[in-house]
Amino acid sequence: MRRCDAVNVKDIFNKEGIKNIFFILVGTFISSIGINMFLVHARLLSGGVSGIALIIQYFTKFPAGYTIFLLNIPLLILSYKKVNLRFTIFTIIGTAALSFFLVLTYSVRNVLYINDPLLLSLYGGVLNGLGMGIVFSNHGSTGGLDIISVIVKKKYDNFEIGRISFTVNFIIVALGAIFFGLTSTLYTLVSMYITSYMVDKTIKGFNRQKMVLIVTDKVEEVSKEIMDTLHRGVTLLHGEGAYTGVSKKVLYSIVSLTQLPQLKLIVHQIDPNAFLSILDVSEVHGKGFVRELF
Repeated sequence: MRRCDAVNVKDIFNKEGIKNIFFILVGTFISSIGINMFLVHARLLSGGVSGIALIIQYFTKFPAGYTIFLLNIPLLILSYKKVNLRFTIFTIIGTAALSFFLVLTYSVRNVLYINDPLLLSLYGGVLNGLGMGIVFSNHGSTGGLDIISVIVKKKYDNFEIGRISFTVNFIIVALGAIFFGLTSTLYTLVSMYITSYMVDKTIKGFNRQKMVLIVTDKVEEVSKEIMDTLHRGVTLLHGEGAYTGVSKKVLYSIVSLTQLPQLKLIVHQIDPNAFLSILDVSEVHGKGFVRELF
């Protein structure tokens, strides 16, 4: 075993890693419910390898869970060789969990007595996207396009990963139009859009950060309290008042959404006249924030 792999294994099965694995299992279970209870009930498709597996299931009655697992075996081997052990282990867990839960929940499609394809596509997309968002938020993956995207991105840094997903999903939608009709395909597109939207919102919801710019006359006191109480770094930016021409130090810091009320209270208590500007941040990488998946 390579030294870097040994380090990755140690990192995976620590307290944080176990928490990630738990939520990956929760996310794949939610996603499987969304697929089987709603999408399969309406004979709709999903994106990626799951969509291919559903096409096979509709024609052969062979459960999609088995197909997803079988299609991912060569990709998992490729992932271990081309990416790293940490990403591969999380992907194995995510792929196996999704396959298992899809088989386990296979019969839930008979629970609902709703035949409205629009409702089924909406709720299927919401649950599928929510589940996948939870998986991705915990550094997980369900294989398929995720593996291919990571490998291609590592080899061709300027390659846009979205092209892979778009191409594969376009093929799936085209096959759906041929075999299941245009109406079913249009509902599938609705479901895919909702899934993508929910994945994005779920990831941002789990990792929402705020950038704060603070203009205050009590720079040392405010910055020290932020670092000591919130354990967040503070950067001093040098500014100058356009009207007064007076030099100012501006505090720059990134905090989580849950820490924002406490930060505002800290600033207000130290300097009630301080000026705060709070902005949304889409991504933050670094110590104390989201770690890279690979």
